[in-house]
Amino acid sequence: MSDLKKEVKKYYGGIASKVKQESESSCGCSSASCCSSGNSEIYDLEYLVELPKEAINVSLGCANPLVFGELKPGETVLDLGSGGGIDVLIASKYVGSTGKVYGLDMTDEMLSLANANKQKMGVENVEFLRGYIEEIPLAKDEIDVILSNCVINLCEDKEKALSEAYRVLKPGGRLAIADIVILKDIPEKIRKDAQMWVGCIAGALPIEEYKNTLLKVGFKDIEINPINIYTKDTIEGILKNKNLQEVYSKLDIEMVDSAFAGALVKGIK
Repeated sequence: MSDLKKEVKKYYGGIASKVKQESESSCGCSSASCCSSGNSEIYDLEYLVELPKEAINVSLGCANPLVFGELKPGETVLDLGSGGGIDVLIASKYVGSTGKVYGLDMTDEMLSLANANKQKMGVENVEFLRGYIEEIPLAKDEIDVILSNCVINLCEDKEKALSEAYRVLKPGGRLAIADIVILKDIPEKIRKDAQMWVGCIAGALPIEEYKNTLLKVGFKDIEINPINIYTKDTIEGILKNKNLQEVYSKLDIEMVDSAFAGALVKGIK
């Protein structure tokens, strides 16, 4: 396992453990989201109805991929990097009892939390799988829709991950993910400084490079639409949530202002 994978597993495993402890000892009302100051910025309340608070509190996304996933009853859905299960549990309501939603995650703590949330919600059309998005443990042409939320950018081999997504989709299947993209050229050192401290923007690609990777693995009808722009105020809020206010003054904040964004990424097999 690469050093990056170890760091990602450690970080997200720690978040899952913290949310579980908070839910056992208190109301668990704090948001663990690293890419926004609260889930209300990502999900309209209609999406969160009936969800366990532990699923909501461990949401680590950058946008809501379900707004354009257009899920239909009876479809089979896969969420890559499913975390505490928020997008899986929301999707389960749309595909209904005749559909199926898989959540794939590599972190044991997140899988444990996700399965606990599944039990609390009482859904039967959901299954959480342990594994890596570069090696999806499902058969070819099995999935109607692939979701993901702020996960592909953290993957070292994005081409491999997206190639695997293409493999498991049925012909005509839909990629409907949210991810971080780079909007403007910034010096490499400043970009790395920002990624080091903000974390959730690490590994982001420029839009054109992202599109070319999707084309290379076979996707067509590709759309990449930035919707949540990380202004300097947004970045300051993220650092404040991480108790890293002193870092704000060290970053060249004008240079990274509006350089990154949460985007909705679409493609068809």
